[in-house]
Amino acid sequence: MDILQKIEASMPGFSKGQKAIGNYILEHYDKAAYMTALKLGSTVHVSESTVVRFAIELGFDGYPDLQRSLRELIRARLTSLQRIDITNDRISDDEILEKVIELDIEKMRNTLATIDKNAFNAAVDAVLKAKRIYIMGMRSSSSLAVFMNFYLSLIFDDVRLISSTSRSEMFEQLFRIGPEDIVIGISFPRYSKRIIQGMEFAKEQKAHAIAITDSMDSPLAELADHTLIARSEMESFVDSLVAPLSVINALIVAIGKKKQIEVRDIFNRLEEVWDKFEVYNKFSGQVDPK
Repeated sequence: MDILQKIEASMPGFSKGQKAIGNYILEHYDKAAYMTALKLGSTVHVSESTVVRFAIELGFDGYPDLQRSLRELIRARLTSLQRIDITNDRISDDEILEKVIELDIEKMRNTLATIDKNAFNAAVDAVLKAKRIYIMGMRSSSSLAVFMNFYLSLIFDDVRLISSTSRSEMFEQLFRIGPEDIVIGISFPRYSKRIIQGMEFAKEQKAHAIAITDSMDSPLAELADHTLIARSEMESFVDSLVAPLSVINALIVAIGKKKQIEVRDIFNRLEEVWDKFEVYNKFSGQVDPK
């Protein structure tokens, strides 16, 4: 039962003031999630203490606990228009740069504080043992999948990026996945149905699965052998992917450390190729005075 269902089920036993709070949250849960207890109380014409008691009546430790539950709920429910409205309420025009960066830093801290390091280490070992590595990320998460595919393809012989937007083509690319393989699914609210379906198919074929997502309540987490949680919230219509990218970066570095001798040999040979074909611009260290 989510928080909105709890409120609906508890309405008959609420006082008049509590019903006013409950009705407001049911109708405007997207806004209530970012209101202080004082602001919510003044909006529905009750005291701050009534809002706190309302939260406790629902079984929460206090109003901040209720607020966290609301924010978890809206991750998967908000439309792009609702996101824009929330951002306009939370961030003024003259503080966009500072506020967005501060929020990203906060998500990084929360990710570091809550990520399961045992799951992270197990995911590293699972990738190292896999015969084939499949990476899936759709919509905004596709950028994370491309980044991961680029580096893992340098380290491993058989890495496959599932990049098709066609449902049938996605399953065709996953067709040969088996028990010796691993699939890495990347998705954040609102979760991609294609990623969920791809993970389900991979599990039916007995493949191992890693989920990189925002919560253990994510549909990807239910399908994964190892789940890496990275905080990702929405700033306006934009998904913040700073923390997920950092987790993927750490995963690649950890894998590289485990295969240190092979990786050194690979990049030694790559440097020769890059130099031969002038892949990178050579910097002389001298600045043209003109």
